[in-house]
Amino acid sequence: MHNSNQFICGKFQLDLMRPHVMGIVNVTPDSFSDGGRYASAELAVAHALQLVAEGADILDIGGESTRPNATPVSLDEELSRVIPVIERLVREVEVPLSIDTYKPEVMREAVNAGAAIINDICGLQAPGALDAAAEGNAGVCLMHMQGTPQTMQQNPTYGDVVQEVKAFLEERLQASQAAGIAAERIVLDPGFGFGKRTVHNIALLNGLPEVLSLGRPLLVGLSRKSVLGQILGSDVDQRLHGSLAASVVSVMKGARIVRVHDVKATVDALKVVDAVVNA
Repeated sequence: MHNSNQFICGKFQLDLMRPHVMGIVNVTPDSFSDGGRYASAELAVAHALQLVAEGADILDIGGESTRPNATPVSLDEELSRVIPVIERLVREVEVPLSIDTYKPEVMREAVNAGAAIINDICGLQAPGALDAAAEGNAGVCLMHMQGTPQTMQQNPTYGDVVQEVKAFLEERLQASQAAGIAAERIVLDPGFGFGKRTVHNIALLNGLPEVLSLGRPLLVGLSRKSVLGQILGSDVDQRLHGSLAASVVSVMKGARIVRVHDVKATVDALKVVDAVVNA
């Protein structure tokens, strides 16, 4: 039986017994929570270095916003945003760099530039994505989404959200392994907020142990998402405390990686969780 807490990504071997924090680096002018603030490569790199200083274990670099109703970005535009940032950071930080994309060409270019993880909201479903991901030795995160970013929040419906998300992730896990991606290179993401209502997101959080039974570590991204806004009744820049609670609950329910904007606060909160869980 392979070690279900080991995550091999490129030259890195992460032991996810300790919960890991993935810091979000948006190289997008229209990202929902920090629109345009880190649009240039220069600012993105500076932001990334700050997140590492705050304790980020992984950096997730994205050049296309996938918030509800986001406008898709052309391949050339996405590459011109993310590749210079990866090329800079791979020389300056000692943590794995993740490329947040569903486009096979971006996966290849990013891994060639030094990215160690492919984080795909489409679970490697785009034509050619499985092959692109299998080629190197990059880690892969497979995510569940109902619909597309343009349509996903219009009318999400499920019979049993936990079982449906689990079944989808199991199918993508098997497809990835069939394409030559070893299980140790794969983590799974239930896709909070991607085609899910508040009731679905809460059911999924409670159902994380069921998804964990697939045998691979879970990555959770709830930071600043609208589900928290609906619970809190607050705007996107007022969701820090709710985001921290979501990260704490996620890890106590079994998540091993949390993808967040507020790295230092999350690192501190998870040190407390880890001390209790592993006491």
